[in-house]
Amino acid sequence: MDLNKLSIVVPCFNEEENIDALYSELSNVLSTLKIPYEVIMVDDGSKDNTFHLIEKLAAINSNVQGICLSRNFGHQIALLAGLQASTGDAVVTMDGDLQHPPSVIPQLIEKYEEGYDIVNTRRIDDESTSLFKRKTSKWFYKLINKLSDVQVEPFGADFRLMSRETVDAFLTIKEQDRFTRGLISWIGFKQTVVPFQANARYAGSTSYTLTKMIRLAVNGITSMSSKPLRASLWLGLIFFVTGLVYAFFILLNYFKGINVQGWTSILITILILGGIQLLIMSIIGEYVAKIFNESKARPLYLVKKKTASKN
Repeated sequence: MDLNKLSIVVPCFNEEENIDALYSELSNVLSTLKIPYEVIMVDDGSKDNTFHLIEKLAAINSNVQGICLSRNFGHQIALLAGLQASTGDAVVTMDGDLQHPPSVIPQLIEKYEEGYDIVNTRRIDDESTSLFKRKTSKWFYKLINKLSDVQVEPFGADFRLMSRETVDAFLTIKEQDRFTRGLISWIGFKQTVVPFQANARYAGSTSYTLTKMIRLAVNGITSMSSKPLRASLWLGLIFFVTGLVYAFFILLNYFKGINVQGWTSILITILILGGIQLLIMSIIGEYVAKIFNESKARPLYLVKKKTASKN
């Protein structure tokens, strides 16, 4: 496929220490490709000077565009804002901390030119990545692929190339709670995967806390599957049948004149059943919350400021 213009979309949140280094590496790599390109940096409500530095880059580089969102809407929404602003025949999305190396972009373009609509990446962590993060990531992808109706690339990242056709198709999806990796799998098209060695973060600290990762995991599972609701049904049936069997056991012993002692067992049973009920209610609550968010039909993000257009 021909590539007359390439768009690079970079969500940024408190990345003031990384902006200049990222653009320097991007321009060094892209200049060797001899392809016209644009770099769209989306400031997702940063509290530091991220957007100020983006404005400075845009003032001296006509291929840089900056978008400042009115607050922190989240990484997935910032990605969406950049995709909506992109104009290239192909669009590369990547993080702004240089953990997604720009040197991989030529490999993504090669696959695009071979006819692939979407070129995903598979992260290969270095030794600095904690054992806890590697294990939890592995368990998450196993779980979501077990529950989901579509298969999500294990150890995938939001570092990928998409053709204009697939970007336009992706933008027709209007969901509020977005799990981009799952949606990319869902839209189909011809896809492939390129592995890459994840770099250490260039500067600063990650904003992806354990709480945010858990929230992403829950959102990913509930966005791509209704199987947790079905699991709740089966769990309820199992405990219902277990209760009937236990009741039959009590009645049988009563008619035999055997007094069944069991304050401890009753208390444990109540606690277990109470916990199961709360768990099921929480699962249902997640789906109800999604319905509530969709029903409000609020815009997915608001733009506070953009860099001046060079056109």
